[in-house]
This record gives sequence, C-alpha cells and structure tokens, in this order.
Amino acid sequence: MTELEKLEAGLPYDFRDPEVDARKLHAVKMCKVLNETDPTDYPACEKAIRELFGSVGKNPVVLPRFNCDNGKNIHVGDDFLTNYNVTILDIAPVTIGDHVIIGPGTQIITVNHPLSPSGRRKGLGIAKPVTIGNDVWIGGSVIIVPGVTIGNNVVIAAGAVVTHDVPDNCLVGGVPARKIKDIPNDLEEE
Repeated sequence: MTELEKLEAGLPYDFRDPEVDARKLHAVKMCKVLNETDPTDYPACEKAIRELFGSVGKNPVVLPRFNCDNGKNIHVGDDFLTNYNVTILDIAPVTIGDHVIIGPGTQIITVNHPLSPSGRRKGLGIAKPVTIGNDVWIGGSVIIVPGVTIGNNVVIAAGAVVTHDVPDNCLVGGVPARKIKDIPNDLEEE
C-alpha cells in the first residue's frame, strides 16, 4: 500500500510522504487565498470556501485566519460559521452538520502520533474522523481530538478539551470535557 492508501484506510502512515505532503501544501495555498480575501466580500469568500472544502451547504462564513491540512476532507452543512483563528486538521474527514457555530481559537484535530519515540521518529501518523451534528455551538479555544463524534443540539463550553463522544442535547465543559447538564431541544416543539 502507498502511504496515502494507508492514511485513507485508517492505518499508520508516513506523514512525510510526498503524496501526503502534497495535500497539506495544497491546503496551505488555498487557506492563504481564503485568508487574504476581503471578509466583507461575501461572494468571494464563499467561492474560496467552496474551492477549499469538500462540500459546503448554504451561507458559509469562515473568518480569518483559518488553517487546515487538506480542506477536501471538510464537509459542512447550511449556516456554518467559524470565528477567527480556527484550525481544522482534516487528515481524516471532518463532517459538520447544519447551524454550527465554532468559536475563535478552536482546534478540530483528526491526526495523532504514536506514543513511542521510534514511531514518532519514523514520522508515523494515524487519522480518525470527527463528526459534529446539527445545531452545535462550540465555544472559543475548544480542542476536539481525533475520533470524536458530537451529537445534535450540543454546547461545548469555552476552553473544553473534547476527548470522548458527546450525546445529543447537552452542555459539556472542562478538561477533559464532561457533561454538565442536559439542554432542551426547543426545535422538537415546533
């Protein structure tokens, strides 16, 4: 298998491989285009977002400085908003539902590295997807680690580190993030 095939199969891969690195370099170039686009020129911003991401719903807003590892592995629904200085390391797919707000300084990460120094010296990485449901508000400076699934109607408090799946209809916070309380889904009443 090539290193790219290993990455896509969820196996350990060499992140220094030229094909793997080419994806990152393309994302760096496209992020530069997005970040240099006048944020008040909504049509130009939307065009840059659509060229960078794998799929995009209606009304996307991505404020500067946005960074990612691939771009094409990012799939967002309608009314997506990411505030300033957000990073999505999308070596594996990051799927985000409708009506999601991401606070400033947040990091969504799909790549991890071995605990062993020999594995790290070999440049190994392993990628696991992140999935975020509908009607999610992610506060500022949140970190979401590889392999996490976040349900619908979730609020993640600022500064939280999300290391485990989060069920629907709740507020989580802390390091590591834990459920603080249930929150109502008033959309079910409509």
